[in-house]
Amino acid sequence: MTRTILSVIATLAALLFVTQPAAADYYGAPWCAVVAMGDGDMQWDCEYRTIEECRPNVLAGNRGWCNPNPYWTTEQQRPHRKRQVRSQ
Repeated sequence: MTRTILSVIATLAALLFVTQPAAADYYGAPWCAVVAMGDGDMQWDCEYRTIEECRPNVLAGNRGWCNPNPYWTTEQQRPHRKRQVRSQ
């Protein structure tokens, strides 16, 4: 009985530490296609890297516009480290 309880606890602990949180689509790309779905509903489709990628979706019969993603942030890059040359 004790082994069963310990194995269940170990399994739950492993699942808590191994699983990754799901990433929201809001942060996917810097441009969103805002499309009218009818009766006042708007759908934000944020998967476009440039406005040129967004325009065909909006112009292809969908009523809407391209808008900068309000939730998108640029990925921070590591600062470039300069190598110091040591003279001996």
